[in-house]
Amino acid sequence: MDLDALYRDPHPTYAAARLAPGLTYVPELQAWLVSRYEDVREVLGRPEDFSSEGALRPDRLPRAAALTELVKGFGGRPTVLSRDGEEHRRLRRPLVRGLSPVRVAAAVPFITRRAEELVAAFAAAGRTEWMSAYARPLAADVIGHLMGLEESDARPAVAAGNRAEDLLFQPMTDDEQAAAARDIVGLQHLLDGYARARRAEPRADLTTEMVRGLAPGTEPLTTEQRHEIVANLQNLLLAGHLTTTALLGSAVHHLLRERAQWELLCARPELIPAAIEETARFEAPIQGFRRTITRPLTFAGTALEAGDTVFVSYGSAGRDGGAGFDIARPPGRHLGFGHGVHGCPGSQLAREQLRITLETLIRELPGIRLESPEVVMAPTLIHRAPESLRLVW
Repeated sequence: MDLDALYRDPHPTYAAARLAPGLTYVPELQAWLVSRYEDVREVLGRPEDFSSEGALRPDRLPRAAALTELVKGFGGRPTVLSRDGEEHRRLRRPLVRGLSPVRVAAAVPFITRRAEELVAAFAAAGRTEWMSAYARPLAADVIGHLMGLEESDARPAVAAGNRAEDLLFQPMTDDEQAAAARDIVGLQHLLDGYARARRAEPRADLTTEMVRGLAPGTEPLTTEQRHEIVANLQNLLLAGHLTTTALLGSAVHHLLRERAQWELLCARPELIPAAIEETARFEAPIQGFRRTITRPLTFAGTALEAGDTVFVSYGSAGRDGGAGFDIARPPGRHLGFGHGVHGCPGSQLAREQLRITLETLIRELPGIRLESPEVVMAPTLIHRAPESLRLVW
């Protein structure tokens, strides 16, 4: 199997690994696959043995043309995703404060307004491509709003942030890599400008929380502080957008794939919270991350050496036991938003966006259906979502 095929449909590989004794080595990932629910949960609870260093290893490294551009920007520092212990806690604190239940609740009127505006823009057409017309714009607008970006900056910033994913995970020519790098550097300078502005005039937004948390005090930011703040703001922008976009795409896909599920939700809107959790369980928005073994140990019957890599699959853990997609299922535990110290700090924000989306669709477009049962998934394991999702009504 090539990497593209694995990324588009990893579930057969997951299923085989869950049935096999011990861990399964997956050459395409260059890692041991942790596939069963209890094993995934245990790894996430043992950061001292399974380090987050290298959690998001790129498939492709930028070449000389791109590196020439990237040195003109900011960033290049560790982010919350790839740190352990006190360093991880330091980088995570601003996110927890900025994405607190109070902050998320304050954003609900904005999310509701944007959801209604986006649906109204295509409602009369009788058809739409969901990912480009709704899922990506809503997630971009909301994370931009929480970060305190101007509305005119939010979507271009997210688009530029996505170029970082392209650069590190998609095949590109030298010229294409250089163009992507220029877009990334432009974003970094934009975020640096916001960070310095918030140092001068703090606001109630995530950018201010990041500046306060990573650079305590009131004096002008040093160059090193600016690099670290930009790196973590860029990571926040990408993570806050991709995870929610994936959840919005997968929920609509699976609810409409089996028509009875959508009809049940329309008849019983009180099942919306269950539908949200079932989506996160069945199609984890982030499929998983790598972990690095810190000492020789035996895990799930497999001997591992210090420096070995495991891929911890939230996506596989959610389907352990073989349960299909069913929003009427009794609620149970899942790892769709991670677990433990690296659990997703924005999970409540993602849930609110999906809740408001489903409420809006049930009210405004209860007759929606898939234009075709054939849906192609995006070729990436960073997030699991339809590449496109054509709907008609």
